[in-house]
Amino acid sequence: MSETLVAHTPIFTPASFRRSLADALEMAHGVDAVAAEERAASLAKRSLKKESKVWGLKTIISMIDLTTLEGKDTRGKVWALCQKAMRPDPSDHEIPHVAAVCVYPALVPFVKQALKGSGVKVASVATGFPSGQTFIEIKVEETQQAVAAGADEIDMVIDRGAFLSGDYQKVFDQIAEVKEACGPAHLKVILETGELANYDQVRKASLIAMFAGGDFIKTSTGKAPTNATLPVTLVMLEAIRDFHHLTGKRIGMKPAGGISNSKLALAYLVLLYETMGPEWMTPDLFRFGASSLLNDLLMQIRKERTGAYQSGDYFTLD
Repeated sequence: MSETLVAHTPIFTPASFRRSLADALEMAHGVDAVAAEERAASLAKRSLKKESKVWGLKTIISMIDLTTLEGKDTRGKVWALCQKAMRPDPSDHEIPHVAAVCVYPALVPFVKQALKGSGVKVASVATGFPSGQTFIEIKVEETQQAVAAGADEIDMVIDRGAFLSGDYQKVFDQIAEVKEACGPAHLKVILETGELANYDQVRKASLIAMFAGGDFIKTSTGKAPTNATLPVTLVMLEAIRDFHHLTGKRIGMKPAGGISNSKLALAYLVLLYETMGPEWMTPDLFRFGASSLLNDLLMQIRKERTGAYQSGDYFTLD
Protein backbone atom coordinates (compact mmCIF):
# COMPACT_ATOMS: atom_id res chain seq x y z
CA MET A 1 0.00 0.00 0.00
CA SER A 2 2.49 2.61 -1.18
CA GLU A 3 0.32 4.89 -3.29
CA THR A 4 0.07 8.44 -1.93
CA LEU A 5 -1.67 11.62 -2.99
CA VAL A 6 -0.08 13.47 -5.88
CA ALA A 7 0.62 17.13 -5.17
CA HIS A 8 -1.62 19.49 -7.09
CA THR A 9 -1.83 23.27 -7.04
CA PRO A 10 -5.38 24.31 -6.12
CA ILE A 11 -7.16 26.34 -8.79
CA PHE A 12 -8.39 28.58 -6.00
CA THR A 13 -7.39 28.67 -2.37
CA PRO A 14 -9.68 27.82 0.56
CA ALA A 15 -9.70 31.52 1.46
CA SER A 16 -11.31 32.35 -1.86
CA PHE A 17 -13.39 29.17 -2.00
CA ARG A 18 -16.76 29.74 -3.69
CA ARG A 19 -19.84 27.74 -2.85
CA SER A 20 -21.28 27.29 -6.29
CA LEU A 21 -23.64 24.74 -7.76
CA ALA A 22 -22.19 25.49 -11.19
CA ASP A 23 -18.72 24.46 -9.97
CA ALA A 24 -20.12 21.20 -8.61
CA LEU A 25 -21.93 20.33 -11.82
CA GLU A 26 -18.87 21.22 -13.90
CA MET A 27 -16.90 18.49 -12.10
CA ALA A 28 -19.70 15.93 -12.37
CA HIS A 29 -18.33 13.94 -15.30
CA GLY A 30 -19.37 10.38 -16.04
CA VAL A 31 -17.95 7.47 -14.05
CA ASP A 32 -16.48 4.35 -15.66
CA ALA A 33 -18.64 1.80 -13.84
CA VAL A 34 -16.64 -1.24 -14.98
CA ALA A 35 -13.33 0.30 -13.89
CA ALA A 36 -14.75 1.33 -10.51
CA GLU A 37 -16.14 -2.12 -9.81
CA GLU A 38 -12.99 -3.89 -10.96
CA ARG A 39 -10.71 -1.70 -8.84
CA ALA A 40 -12.91 -2.08 -5.77
CA ALA A 41 -12.99 -5.86 -6.24
CA SER A 42 -9.22 -5.97 -6.68
CA LEU A 43 -8.52 -3.96 -3.53
CA ALA A 44 -10.97 -6.11 -1.57
CA LYS A 45 -8.68 -9.09 -2.18
CA ARG A 46 -5.79 -7.50 -0.27
CA SER A 47 -5.12 -9.05 3.12
CA LEU A 48 -3.46 -7.74 6.26
CA LYS A 49 -1.53 -10.12 8.49
CA LYS A 50 -0.58 -10.24 12.16
CA GLU A 51 0.56 -6.83 13.51
CA SER A 52 -0.76 -4.96 10.47
CA LYS A 53 -4.15 -6.62 10.86
CA VAL A 54 -4.39 -5.79 14.57
CA TRP A 55 -3.43 -2.20 13.79
CA GLY A 56 -6.12 -2.09 11.11
CA LEU A 57 -8.77 -3.54 13.43
CA LYS A 58 -7.96 -0.99 16.15
CA THR A 59 -7.99 1.83 13.61
CA ILE A 60 -11.43 0.79 12.43
CA ILE A 61 -12.72 0.78 16.01
CA SER A 62 -11.46 4.35 16.43
CA MET A 63 -13.43 5.31 13.29
CA ILE A 64 -16.81 3.83 14.24
CA ASP A 65 -19.93 5.91 14.74
CA LEU A 66 -21.68 3.46 17.06
CA THR A 67 -25.30 3.86 16.10
CA THR A 68 -28.79 3.12 17.33
CA LEU A 69 -31.70 4.60 15.37
CA GLU A 70 -34.77 2.68 16.40
CA GLY A 71 -38.16 3.89 17.52
CA LYS A 72 -37.82 1.59 20.54
CA ASP A 73 -34.54 3.16 21.77
CA THR A 74 -34.62 3.66 25.53
CA ARG A 75 -32.28 5.51 27.87
CA GLY A 76 -31.15 2.17 29.27
CA LYS A 77 -30.20 0.86 25.84
CA VAL A 78 -28.46 4.10 24.89
CA TRP A 79 -26.59 4.28 28.22
CA ALA A 80 -25.23 0.77 27.64
CA LEU A 81 -24.20 1.77 24.11
CA CYS A 82 -22.33 4.79 25.49
CA GLN A 83 -20.44 2.57 27.95
CA LYS A 84 -19.50 0.28 25.07
CA ALA A 85 -18.40 3.27 22.99
CA MET A 86 -16.06 4.52 25.71
CA ARG A 87 -14.66 1.12 26.69
CA PRO A 88 -15.27 -1.38 23.89
CA ASP A 89 -13.38 -4.09 25.78
CA PRO A 90 -13.01 -3.22 29.48
CA SER A 91 -10.43 -5.99 29.88
CA ASP A 92 -8.11 -4.51 27.22
CA HIS A 93 -7.04 -0.92 27.73
CA GLU A 94 -5.19 -0.88 24.41
CA ILE A 95 -8.51 -0.88 22.55
CA PRO A 96 -9.41 2.72 21.60
CA HIS A 97 -12.78 4.32 22.14
CA VAL A 98 -15.02 4.73 19.10
CA ALA A 99 -15.34 8.04 17.26
CA ALA A 100 -18.95 8.89 18.07
CA VAL A 101 -22.32 7.66 19.26
CA CYS A 102 -25.12 8.46 16.80
CA VAL A 103 -28.73 8.76 17.99
CA TYR A 104 -31.99 10.58 17.32
CA PRO A 105 -32.12 14.25 18.42
CA ALA A 106 -34.28 13.70 21.51
CA LEU A 107 -31.58 11.51 23.05
CA VAL A 108 -28.71 13.95 22.48
CA PRO A 109 -28.77 15.58 25.97
CA PHE A 110 -28.69 12.17 27.66
CA VAL A 111 -25.84 10.94 25.43
CA LYS A 112 -23.88 14.17 25.97
CA GLN A 113 -23.98 13.60 29.72
CA ALA A 114 -23.19 9.89 29.44
CA LEU A 115 -20.10 10.55 27.28
CA LYS A 116 -18.84 13.58 29.21
CA GLY A 117 -15.06 13.78 29.29
CA SER A 118 -14.56 10.61 27.21
CA GLY A 119 -13.48 12.10 23.89
CA VAL A 120 -16.32 10.29 22.12
CA LYS A 121 -18.35 12.67 19.95
CA VAL A 122 -22.13 13.01 20.04
CA ALA A 123 -23.72 12.64 16.60
CA SER A 124 -27.38 13.21 15.81
CA VAL A 125 -29.40 12.48 12.70
CA ALA A 126 -31.64 15.34 11.61
CA THR A 127 -33.58 16.92 8.72
CA GLY A 128 -36.44 14.45 8.65
CA PHE A 129 -34.26 11.34 8.80
CA PRO A 130 -34.41 8.95 6.98
CA SER A 131 -36.63 10.27 4.15
CA GLY A 132 -35.75 13.97 4.23
CA GLN A 133 -39.31 14.68 3.11
CA THR A 134 -40.19 17.58 5.37
CA PHE A 135 -40.13 21.38 5.25
CA ILE A 136 -36.77 23.19 5.17
CA GLU A 137 -37.86 25.26 8.18
CA ILE A 138 -38.28 22.06 10.18
CA LYS A 139 -34.94 20.72 8.94
CA VAL A 140 -33.18 23.88 10.09
CA GLU A 141 -35.01 23.98 13.43
CA GLU A 142 -34.31 20.31 14.16
CA THR A 143 -30.63 20.85 13.36
CA GLN A 144 -30.40 23.93 15.60
CA GLN A 145 -32.11 22.15 18.48
CA ALA A 146 -29.85 19.09 18.19
CA VAL A 147 -26.74 21.30 18.25
CA ALA A 148 -28.11 23.34 21.17
CA ALA A 149 -28.72 20.08 23.03
CA GLY A 150 -25.06 19.12 22.64
CA ALA A 151 -24.56 17.42 19.27
CA ASP A 152 -21.01 17.72 17.95
CA GLU A 153 -22.01 16.32 14.57
CA ILE A 154 -25.18 16.35 12.47
CA ASP A 155 -25.99 13.60 9.95
CA MET A 156 -28.49 15.10 7.49
CA VAL A 157 -30.26 13.46 4.55
CA ILE A 158 -30.61 15.10 1.16
CA ASP A 159 -33.96 15.43 -0.58
CA ARG A 160 -33.58 12.53 -3.01
CA GLY A 161 -36.87 13.42 -4.70
CA ALA A 162 -35.53 16.85 -5.58
CA PHE A 163 -32.20 15.40 -6.72
CA LEU A 164 -33.75 12.74 -8.93
CA SER A 165 -36.08 15.37 -10.43
CA GLY A 166 -33.06 17.45 -11.43
CA ASP A 167 -33.72 20.22 -8.91
CA TYR A 168 -30.07 20.40 -7.88
CA GLN A 169 -30.39 23.99 -6.72
CA LYS A 170 -32.90 22.96 -4.06
CA VAL A 171 -30.60 20.19 -2.83
CA PHE A 172 -27.62 22.57 -2.78
CA ASP A 173 -29.51 25.34 -0.98
CA GLN A 174 -30.91 23.01 1.68
CA ILE A 175 -27.47 21.60 2.48
CA ALA A 176 -26.09 25.15 2.71
CA GLU A 177 -28.91 26.20 5.07
CA VAL A 178 -28.44 23.17 7.30
CA LYS A 179 -24.68 23.77 7.35
CA GLU A 180 -25.29 27.31 8.57
CA ALA A 181 -27.70 25.98 11.21
CA CYS A 182 -24.99 23.59 12.45
CA GLY A 183 -22.88 26.45 13.81
CA PRO A 184 -19.79 24.79 15.34
CA ALA A 185 -21.01 21.24 14.69
CA HIS A 186 -19.69 19.21 11.76
CA LEU A 187 -22.15 18.29 9.01
CA LYS A 188 -22.29 14.83 7.43
CA VAL A 189 -24.45 14.74 4.29
CA ILE A 190 -26.19 11.42 3.63
CA LEU A 191 -26.77 10.75 -0.08
CA GLU A 192 -28.71 7.47 0.26
CA THR A 193 -26.72 6.13 -2.67
CA GLY A 194 -28.91 3.04 -3.07
CA GLU A 195 -31.65 5.35 -4.36
CA LEU A 196 -29.50 7.34 -6.79
CA ALA A 197 -29.61 4.86 -9.70
CA ASN A 198 -25.97 4.92 -10.89
CA TYR A 199 -22.41 6.00 -10.17
CA ASP A 200 -22.72 9.19 -12.23
CA GLN A 201 -25.50 10.33 -9.90
CA VAL A 202 -23.46 9.37 -6.84
CA ARG A 203 -20.54 11.50 -8.02
CA LYS A 204 -22.82 14.43 -8.81
CA ALA A 205 -24.55 14.27 -5.42
CA SER A 206 -21.16 14.00 -3.68
CA LEU A 207 -19.89 17.13 -5.36
CA ILE A 208 -23.08 19.08 -4.66
CA ALA A 209 -22.83 18.13 -0.99
CA MET A 210 -19.19 19.23 -0.76
CA PHE A 211 -19.60 22.51 -2.63
CA ALA A 212 -22.65 23.32 -0.48
CA GLY A 213 -20.56 23.05 2.68
CA GLY A 214 -20.73 19.46 3.93
CA ASP A 215 -17.81 18.40 6.14
CA PHE A 216 -18.42 14.70 5.40
CA ILE A 217 -20.31 12.80 2.73
CA LYS A 218 -22.03 9.59 3.78
CA THR A 219 -23.40 6.74 1.71
CA SER A 220 -26.58 5.69 3.45
CA THR A 221 -29.08 5.91 6.27
CA GLY A 222 -28.97 2.18 6.91
CA LYS A 223 -32.73 2.15 6.36
CA ALA A 224 -32.75 1.46 2.61
CA PRO A 225 -32.53 -1.98 0.93
CA THR A 226 -29.12 -1.09 -0.56
CA ASN A 227 -26.55 0.61 1.65
CA ALA A 228 -22.78 1.09 1.43
CA THR A 229 -20.81 -0.82 -1.19
CA LEU A 230 -17.10 -0.74 -2.02
CA PRO A 231 -17.57 0.61 -5.59
CA VAL A 232 -19.88 3.41 -4.42
CA THR A 233 -17.42 4.32 -1.67
CA LEU A 234 -14.61 4.40 -4.25
CA VAL A 235 -16.62 6.78 -6.46
CA MET A 236 -17.27 9.05 -3.47
CA LEU A 237 -13.63 8.98 -2.36
CA GLU A 238 -12.50 9.90 -5.87
CA ALA A 239 -14.91 12.84 -5.80
CA ILE A 240 -13.41 13.90 -2.44
CA ARG A 241 -9.90 13.57 -3.88
CA ASP A 242 -10.80 15.71 -6.90
CA PHE A 243 -12.48 18.30 -4.68
CA HIS A 244 -9.38 18.44 -2.48
CA HIS A 245 -7.11 18.89 -5.50
CA LEU A 246 -9.30 21.78 -6.67
CA THR A 247 -9.90 23.58 -3.38
CA GLY A 248 -7.31 22.38 -0.89
CA LYS A 249 -10.18 21.50 1.48
CA ARG A 250 -10.30 18.07 3.13
CA ILE A 251 -13.72 16.40 3.27
CA GLY A 252 -14.49 13.27 5.27
CA MET A 253 -16.15 10.06 4.11
CA LYS A 254 -18.57 7.75 5.95
CA PRO A 255 -19.78 4.45 4.48
CA ALA A 256 -22.76 3.20 6.48
CA GLY A 257 -25.12 0.25 6.48
CA GLY A 258 -24.26 -3.39 5.90
CA ILE A 259 -20.64 -3.29 7.13
CA SER A 260 -20.98 -5.93 9.81
CA ASN A 261 -17.73 -7.93 9.77
CA SER A 262 -14.02 -7.28 10.10
CA LYS A 263 -13.01 -8.65 6.71
CA LEU A 264 -15.28 -6.21 4.89
CA ALA A 265 -14.28 -3.30 7.14
CA LEU A 266 -10.59 -3.98 6.43
CA ALA A 267 -11.37 -3.90 2.70
CA TYR A 268 -12.79 -0.40 3.18
CA LEU A 269 -9.63 0.61 5.05
CA VAL A 270 -7.45 -0.62 2.17
CA LEU A 271 -9.69 1.22 -0.31
CA LEU A 272 -9.29 4.40 1.72
CA TYR A 273 -5.50 4.14 1.89
CA GLU A 274 -5.03 3.33 -1.77
CA THR A 275 -7.36 6.10 -2.94
CA MET A 276 -6.61 8.92 -0.49
CA GLY A 277 -3.30 8.07 1.15
CA PRO A 278 -2.29 8.19 4.83
CA GLU A 279 -3.67 11.69 5.47
CA TRP A 280 -7.21 10.32 5.47
CA MET A 281 -6.50 7.43 7.85
CA THR A 282 -8.01 9.24 10.82
CA PRO A 283 -11.44 9.48 12.48
CA ASP A 284 -11.40 13.17 11.58
CA LEU A 285 -11.74 12.18 7.91
CA PHE A 286 -13.18 8.66 7.80
CA ARG A 287 -15.95 6.97 9.75
CA PHE A 288 -17.85 3.70 9.67
CA GLY A 289 -21.57 3.89 10.38
CA ALA A 290 -22.20 0.64 12.24
CA SER A 291 -24.27 -1.01 14.92
CA SER A 292 -23.05 -4.62 14.80
CA LEU A 293 -19.46 -4.32 13.54
CA LEU A 294 -17.73 -3.58 16.85
CA ASN A 295 -18.10 -7.04 18.44
CA ASP A 296 -16.69 -8.78 15.39
CA LEU A 297 -13.65 -6.47 15.49
CA LEU A 298 -13.10 -7.27 19.17
CA MET A 299 -13.41 -11.01 18.48
CA GLN A 300 -10.87 -10.77 15.65
CA ILE A 301 -8.38 -8.89 17.85
CA ARG A 302 -8.68 -11.58 20.53
CA LYS A 303 -8.20 -14.25 17.90
CA GLU A 304 -5.03 -12.59 16.58
CA ARG A 305 -3.62 -12.41 20.12
CA THR A 306 -4.65 -15.82 21.43
CA GLY A 307 -4.91 -17.91 18.29
CA ALA A 308 -8.47 -18.91 19.11
CA TYR A 309 -11.85 -17.36 18.44
CA GLN A 310 -13.78 -16.12 21.44
CA SER A 311 -17.50 -16.61 21.84
CA GLY A 312 -19.68 -13.58 21.21
CA ASP A 313 -20.84 -14.05 24.79
CA TYR A 314 -17.52 -12.59 25.95
CA PHE A 315 -18.62 -9.16 24.75
CA THR A 316 -21.66 -7.08 25.51
CA LEU A 317 -24.32 -6.81 22.85
CA ASP A 318 -24.42 -3.44 21.04
